[in-house]
Amino acid sequence: MSLEKSRPRSRRSGIESEEERAWVSFYQRVGRDPAIATEVMAQIESDPEMKRTHLALYLCCKESLRRHKARQARDKRIGQFVRWLCHGLFVQPWRTLQEGLHRGGDIAVECLPESAKEPALAQVRRLAREAEFASARTAFDQQTADPASTSRASPGAKPSRASA
Repeated sequence: MSLEKSRPRSRRSGIESEEERAWVSFYQRVGRDPAIATEVMAQIESDPEMKRTHLALYLCCKESLRRHKARQARDKRIGQFVRWLCHGLFVQPWRTLQEGLHRGGDIAVECLPESAKEPALAQVRRLAREAEFASARTAFDQQTADPASTSRASPGAKPSRASA
């Protein structure tokens, strides 16, 4: 028992030691978590006495928030670059390919070799040289050339403007 009485009792209470541990944990966490840094800074700014006693923690919070803001700006620049790069590598070539294919159809048709001559045209020319078809054609041409004479001959036909 004499040993227990000889050891001086610690002047700190359990609450004070827990409070100190909490402040130490804030020192450790404000550098990693900007939300905690914002909360701690708001608490410290609300009490001038606390700001004076925990100035290093306040400065750590400010530094943490500055680094977080710089990190966000850097991430934004990287994101813009990645979007630009992906647009250039994937979207723009795809659009160019689509436009090329759209116009390429017309170009492909023009590049095709000319089609073989129509066999019906050769047959028509050969038949036109024959006497029987030549006489039939001249008769047809006469009928189509003189529609006024055929309209006068028909009883129900109206007179044409040229004859009126």
